[in-house]
Amino acid sequence: MSTLIRLEHLSAEVRLPDGERLTTVDDVSASFEKGTSTAIIGKSGSGKTSLASIVGLLNNDYDGTLSYDGRDCAAWNDADRARFRCRHVGFVFQNYSLIPHLSAWENVALPLQYRGGIPLRVIRRRASRMLHTVGLGSRTVCSMPSRLSGGEQQRVAIARALVGDPDLLICDEPTGALDTETGDMVADILFRHVRELGVTLILVTHDPQLAARCERRLTIDRGRLS
Repeated sequence: MSTLIRLEHLSAEVRLPDGERLTTVDDVSASFEKGTSTAIIGKSGSGKTSLASIVGLLNNDYDGTLSYDGRDCAAWNDADRARFRCRHVGFVFQNYSLIPHLSAWENVALPLQYRGGIPLRVIRRRASRMLHTVGLGSRTVCSMPSRLSGGEQQRVAIARALVGDPDLLICDEPTGALDTETGDMVADILFRHVRELGVTLILVTHDPQLAARCERRLTIDRGRLS
């Protein structure tokens, strides 16, 4: 297997309201191979979400080296980073992060629309197919997020994350807001599609049972990865 992501001595910190600086990521070095699944396990405040936001190119305020396919991201400007995210990275968040005034279909179509140059008929076909793939029927496709259950909303979020055929999928507590039965169902859908599509998965969670479904498990505590 070849390496998709490499982190070398990655560190980050935030400034607290009282002016004190808090280290959120502390000298992390790791690599993630293409087509593999890795769980990053840690309790609240351990730095797992901070690390995921850097790896997902949502946060550029860090020291050290982050590289994708051997390319150092340090020289990329905001437009470069946004373009790379749109084409290569999918995200699934605990709170779904769906746009409330858009239907399920419109939410899933967004990543393809942002890319530009894709005919609307192709966008419609790919978004509808992906919604069907995650088990959502025609009734759901035109529904607003507020009309959907938590499990349905998270399946829309998974469809949105995968519709653009990303190389990397970052999931931050994807079942954290769901009951056990619904969470298990969503996890089944998520892992099945990750395997079928050959996507590299980084799963951020505090749930050891969910983490156990990944091929590799890393622990983060006070910003340090082990």
